[in-house]
Amino acid sequence: MSTESAPDWPERTSRAAADQPSLGGRQHGRPLPWRTVALGAIGSVLLLVGSFGAGGTLVHDPILGSGPLSVLRYGHGRDVAVTVVYVGFALLVWAWVRLGRGVLAHLVGSRGVLLATAAWLGPMLIAPPLFTRDVYSYLGQGLLAVNGLDPYGVGPSALTGPIPENVHPTWQTTPAPYGPLFIGVAKGVILLAGHDIIASVIAMRLVLLGGLVMLVCALPGLVRHLGGRLPVALWLVAASPMTVVHLVGGPHNDMLMIGLLSVGTLLVLDGRHAAGIALASAAMAIKATAGLALPFLVWIWASRLTGPLWQRFSRAVIPALGVFAVVFGSCTALAKVGFGWLSALSAPGMIVNYLSAPTAVGQAVHSLVSLFGETNIWPFVGTTRTLGSVLLVFIVAWNWWQARSGGVEAVRRAAIVLCCGALLSPVLLPWYLSWGLALACALPWTPRALSYVVGVSIALVLAYSPDGEQAMYNWPFVAVSIGAALLGALSLLRFDPLGLSQHLGRLSRTHATPREVQP
Repeated sequence: MSTESAPDWPERTSRAAADQPSLGGRQHGRPLPWRTVALGAIGSVLLLVGSFGAGGTLVHDPILGSGPLSVLRYGHGRDVAVTVVYVGFALLVWAWVRLGRGVLAHLVGSRGVLLATAAWLGPMLIAPPLFTRDVYSYLGQGLLAVNGLDPYGVGPSALTGPIPENVHPTWQTTPAPYGPLFIGVAKGVILLAGHDIIASVIAMRLVLLGGLVMLVCALPGLVRHLGGRLPVALWLVAASPMTVVHLVGGPHNDMLMIGLLSVGTLLVLDGRHAAGIALASAAMAIKATAGLALPFLVWIWASRLTGPLWQRFSRAVIPALGVFAVVFGSCTALAKVGFGWLSALSAPGMIVNYLSAPTAVGQAVHSLVSLFGETNIWPFVGTTRTLGSVLLVFIVAWNWWQARSGGVEAVRRAAIVLCCGALLSPVLLPWYLSWGLALACALPWTPRALSYVVGVSIALVLAYSPDGEQAMYNWPFVAVSIGAALLGALSLLRFDPLGLSQHLGRLSRTHATPREVQP
């Protein structure tokens, strides 16, 4: 990922804007990109409509279970719902790219991006889960805690009712791999919404949305410290289809984790070290991944002290460990759970797909060996995953040592480590991209690097089908997804990468009457 400074953005993008009829829907004299906002809002509404038949619908749905709307769940009706979802996603991506061109051209500011974010997220708040069924697992784990069972010892199948029956079969007997604070959050949602599964999904989504609010509130300060541009940062992590579709449409608890981590990082950069470490520790109590950033925040604290390097480090790390112990211990005590989640961290490893680099290498080697005879895939995947973990440890250690000067460099390397943690994990799920972007978005970005993010975001969302099942082994669909990702990435840098406007203009001139073409 390139995060080099690009001082020539205004000059380059302004010249490009002069030749473009619209960049994000805002022209001179227009305060906000209304057309682009409307385009994305239409896409989001279509996602909402299609999700009732194509998303993570309920096994026994009180709304669609009977009556005329039940046609959306079966046969051709479901095919129509799936089509509506993908059309909505295409419109949302189109609007996001248009908005990004406007941001790069300095024609759309932070207010316009926030307006687009609010308009695009609104319909998702009441939609059934999209591209995942994880929220039912969250609720099942909260229900276990409410009933006095250990969510780190048993899976949701230990109970009966509408919530456990909607958990994906893969996770029915799987203990929770999440920290104690999130178990407490899930328990609170169940106590608030009761056994009404629709109300519980909406309540969980609203609670997790607090993470996005924290991230948005932290970005102005992070940008001030790290040297990026606020509209670019907001466009990357707030208005992104990854946020709209996965983090909110899902929803996923990663949203709450990155919100706490971003605010904690800002507090450390502002000199409020203990408070910042406390929030970052709370983020780890949501999901263990946030712990990768904690050692880098200690370097920032140490850089503000005086004396030799290791003396400064020891004076920072000892109170940091004390804060971590208090916060994590309090979360564990309040949630009334133990430390069983540590052994459950390997649970996602049951998923095998080629999005994870180590898993992909293991699958490739297994495929080659299988040409000479039938073999079990797990020894190959297990070996490459172990090598990936060793490589990750080396990357973390090396970047941590390079970050010993603290400041911006420490945050930049923390973002790199979070990205590597996603790429080298045994399984890479699309929303894992948000881990590193939560901090990296506040750094300076080149337009070309942003185009890579656009392409990767589109490809990762399309790696799963709207009901949460894998779509990455449907090779014709994968080819279309890669084409869409490349087109989206090029469209951020070029107004019309396919040259359609020229062909359409030539066609219209060909069919015009002589009188029409006269000056």
